[in-house]
Amino acid sequence: MHNRQILANSATTWLKCNLLSNLIYSMTFFAGNDGDDDAARNAVRELRELLLNAAHGLQAEAAGKDRIELLEAVLGTDVCSRLGIYALPADFVLSVVIPVFNEAATIERVIQRVRETKLPLEIVVVDDGSSDGTREVLERLSMEQDVNVVFHDQNQGKGAALKTGFMEATGHVIVVQDADMEYDPQDLRLLLQPILENAADVVYGSRFSGPDGAVSPLWHLAANKLITILFNLFHGLRFTDVETCYKLFRRELIHEIAPGLRENRFGIELELTAKLAKNRDIRFYERPIRYARRSYAEGKKIGWRDGLWALWCILRY
Repeated sequence: MHNRQILANSATTWLKCNLLSNLIYSMTFFAGNDGDDDAARNAVRELRELLLNAAHGLQAEAAGKDRIELLEAVLGTDVCSRLGIYALPADFVLSVVIPVFNEAATIERVIQRVRETKLPLEIVVVDDGSSDGTREVLERLSMEQDVNVVFHDQNQGKGAALKTGFMEATGHVIVVQDADMEYDPQDLRLLLQPILENAADVVYGSRFSGPDGAVSPLWHLAANKLITILFNLFHGLRFTDVETCYKLFRRELIHEIAPGLRENRFGIELELTAKLAKNRDIRFYERPIRYARRSYAEGKKIGWRDGLWALWCILRY
């Protein structure tokens, strides 16, 4: 009776997957095009999680097959690839470097959102001299196995915190995650994919290349566009968002340049990208991401002076 129930459940789940496959293929085709809308892209993300969870229930009955293999068998490798469903290397670890300054209200939730990706993680948090209670939150979280917390005695800037975090990280790929709620860690699986499929060495998540568009002040949008255009002109690349937080690197690449990074504030975004761009063997890749911009009243720290300094960094590096 038990075996019959297992077979019935497996058959039901398998049939549901087959019925969904045609719909998913259509949605993933449109999600790969610039004309796609927000609803389709978000539905693809939700379907990915739904299918992974459904396949998890079949795993025990399918000897020798994991949930990725099951989904590839049902949906095909092309559809799975478009959904960001792919197998991770057995020993793979993603290091998530989180620079923090006075983010007591959000840091714990950000760490939880990173964990919800269910990726194999090493979380490296660098507190840059916080004075709002962030330090106390991190002292408690530092007792947890997957969190490595480093404290700066004084505020030095985002760049300084990132340099510390990069050198602490030991994972195969390193990504930057801001400590606010502007960036969604559920995008990390899709950003990681080109590196693990050996199509890229560095992947940037672009806030401006996809249909999901946060409404920013005109000056903020114009400044980002200007900085990116000028950077591209100087370095012969075609980024759409060089100032994005979501930057993923193979560990050896960022470890090579991290000791020599000079910028202690937001200029680090331009400096590290420029230094990576000088290596013509590095393959860059961009993918669209979601972005929920917070206001200055909510704690946003970058300002117009940082924009002017970014222009200087383009000339400097």
